[in-house]
Amino acid sequence: MRYTFWLLIFALAGTGAAQWRHFGESAAGSPPLSSLAHEMVAEHNAVRSRVGTAPLKWSEPLARVAQEWADRLMQNGQFVHSHNPKYGENLYEISEGTATPGLVVKAWADEVADFDYRSNSCRGVCGHYTQIVWNDTREVGCAVARGGRREVWVCEYDPPGNWVGRKPY
Repeated sequence: MRYTFWLLIFALAGTGAAQWRHFGESAAGSPPLSSLAHEMVAEHNAVRSRVGTAPLKWSEPLARVAQEWADRLMQNGQFVHSHNPKYGENLYEISEGTATPGLVVKAWADEVADFDYRSNSCRGVCGHYTQIVWNDTREVGCAVARGGRREVWVCEYDPPGNWVGRKPY
């Protein structure tokens, strides 16, 4: 019985450690995934609530896709979209510093300044913002890869948004 108890504790600890990977955190002193996932969803949903779109839910499968892409970008020293037609995607990169979920989502959401709802057009870049608020999108999963002083953040959205000719909400 005692052996089974310790085996269960070991298995649970191993599961928890694997979850840290979604945000590239080490287990020592870092917040748990649930906290980071919660923060990313909360930041997205705060932006969505301003325009009346339904809240997003966290998706572990999307977080895994995001982690794979973030890791690949970090490994190859790139910063490009995956062009995966199944999901929408937002990217964020920072060098010589660290970001937080709030900073990342704010950078994307600030693109609202370039978006004209009436004409459904951008005066610059606004596709990250419109993906966040896209009415049909229901789930999000995000990840970060870190190496040296560089971070690459990736969020995947399902269903994808930013369809040409359609307004986001």
